[in-house]
Amino acid sequence: MTSTKAQRQDAPAERRVKYRPPNSPQTVGLNELLEFCGRPVDDAKADLFRKDGEAEPVIYWAGDLELLKKPSVSVIGARDVSDEGMRRAGKISRELATAGIVVTSGLAKGVDGAAHRGALAVGGDTVAVIGTPLNKAYPAEHIDLQEEIWLEHLLISQFAPGQKTWPSDFPKRNRLMAQLTDASVIVEASDSSGTLHQAAECLRLGRWLFIMKSVVEDSRLEWPGKFVGKPKVVVLTSAADVIERVSRS
Repeated sequence: MTSTKAQRQDAPAERRVKYRPPNSPQTVGLNELLEFCGRPVDDAKADLFRKDGEAEPVIYWAGDLELLKKPSVSVIGARDVSDEGMRRAGKISRELATAGIVVTSGLAKGVDGAAHRGALAVGGDTVAVIGTPLNKAYPAEHIDLQEEIWLEHLLISQFAPGQKTWPSDFPKRNRLMAQLTDASVIVEASDSSGTLHQAAECLRLGRWLFIMKSVVEDSRLEWPGKFVGKPKVVVLTSAADVIERVSRS
């Protein structure tokens, strides 16, 4: 598996309407990828995207696959996020990136975009695990961001180029993110948020799950009570809570 950094072109000087997709995305089997990045899953938990008898899932990627070997944390949450949630997402991402941790997210509106941009703002690395094929930019306002990520960092999808996807496919993206990272940080999420699929996957895999204190203390939410108190679930008060645990994983 070789990096596609050699494909890089100069980043655009200004925002364009048309997306420039990776020239030749590469593929790897999911189990091989998890072994490569040092996060293998035992056989009892390997049924992430397939049923008995189905072939091993294929993962499509463009960029620097070596980033997956570094300590990595998913920063995730609502698309319709509050201003304070955006601020928190950017702040935690900057702090994690400054500590040498790769910030991973899903390139969606809201928390995801703030997470990627926060890491980039301090010269850190970021990985985007998207819920569409690599040849499609979604949402449209993230065209430049998606291009920057595949050109300079890493873009990943479990959907083949040209494959039609549906809103119901996005939870698969969240579960893949949980597999490829050492921990997940939930910045802001409602009781019906797709982010909770990733929270559940963290529990299933034994990955660290951090829930921001502001979320846990929000009396309107029921879902945090279903996770707090479980093994490897931490109420997040500062970036140090994440850094010290991921660094010794």
